[in-house]
Amino acid sequence: MQRFLWDHNAFYRRLLLRRVPPGCARVLEVGCGAGAFAAELGRRAGRVDAIDRSPVMIELAERRVPDNVMCILGDVLEHPLPAEGYDAIVSMTALHHVPLDEVLPVLDRALRPGGVLAVVALPRVDRRDLGYEVVALVAQRVYALAFYLLRTVTRRPWFAHEPSHTAMPMVGDPPLSTHDVRGIATDRLPGVKVRRLVFWRYFLLWHKPLR
Repeated sequence: MQRFLWDHNAFYRRLLLRRVPPGCARVLEVGCGAGAFAAELGRRAGRVDAIDRSPVMIELAERRVPDNVMCILGDVLEHPLPAEGYDAIVSMTALHHVPLDEVLPVLDRALRPGGVLAVVALPRVDRRDLGYEVVALVAQRVYALAFYLLRTVTRRPWFAHEPSHTAMPMVGDPPLSTHDVRGIATDRLPGVKVRRLVFWRYFLLWHKPLR
């Protein structure tokens, strides 16, 4: 059954990448993992700061990113970030590992006016999202078969898990539902949008107002 597994994070990378304006001078990725997305960002931005608190992930990331990507071993809540230093801040499946009410002000301060914050993360299962859960369980199997056939025919990855997947640090269940995230984010980021995605993720998007 391993051959039918596929990477939901890789599937949603395009959603984040589309939110990064072309020609960004500087981008921050929070929770860069093994560096796959940071490498993509490096082809789109002048400079990328990719931060992760796992030494194993940073070591893997440093092996694959281009020269304009700086891999930083650190905790985003503690590492000194430049005030209003980033045109865009993105995060893939990482913010559910830190207190949301603490990290959002940190990212707000680091984002320049007019910049964009785009996040995909895991929500806690909530009975109000049962419709999504049912759709995801069915679609997961359909997509798994489709991607397996595409990998077989084209010899391309088609969202297959990378070898580094097993080295990813795992933390317990996400503490917040999508509804909880929306409530916290709305209080701290005026105009933020939060919506549930099908495959066990939520999407947070905020454009920081110009002064």
